[in-house]
Amino acid sequence: MQPEPTLTQIRLSPPNGIRSSHVTVKILPVNYEFCDVEDLIILIANLISELVQINDQLPLRDGGFTRFHSRTAPRISVIDYLQRLTTHTTLTPPLLLSMVYYMDRLCSLYPAFTITSLTVHRFLIAAATVAAKGLSDAFHDHATYARVGGVKVTELGILELEFLYRVDWKIVPNPEVLVDYYHGLVGRADGYVLEGDALGVGERDIIETRER
Repeated sequence: MQPEPTLTQIRLSPPNGIRSSHVTVKILPVNYEFCDVEDLIILIANLISELVQINDQLPLRDGGFTRFHSRTAPRISVIDYLQRLTTHTTLTPPLLLSMVYYMDRLCSLYPAFTITSLTVHRFLIAAATVAAKGLSDAFHDHATYARVGGVKVTELGILELEFLYRVDWKIVPNPEVLVDYYHGLVGRADGYVLEGDALGVGERDIIETRER
């Protein structure tokens, strides 16, 4: 059986193993707190979509159905769903990166769980809810997260508790870990580069520079 890739392995490897030298790039700030949310959504959605595409080809493990499994894959794409969650629940860069951290942690601690087209949406709404309520001073009520995520309030409550149980209620990532995830996401993506890594990029290739 083909081994399932870990999120860490994927995030540190450029797509298809190569980066084009003729890609128009957008310069992002070194500090993730200043990264435009739209750019971060693209980076995260691309990573998750790649992970889903790989895992959907693997056979389901014995006992592989979890609370996060849907009967059928939702029609909304990962990037559109993540955009919806971010727009209507005001997810900030630290919260979005924490959701990536949660994915890594859940996959490591809960072997039955795999990010696929059947699990990704329920994971994302559970992770967004936990991140907002656990890490932010301002967050919405439970009904709002359920409505935005397209699930029932009771179902979201079950997902939230299951998630917290599976990660041993440890939901506060080390700040350095979020920096590592952010730099890894930018480093593996065509079309983006961090400010400190932009010295070798020709001026005509730069479409936007973020100064903070």
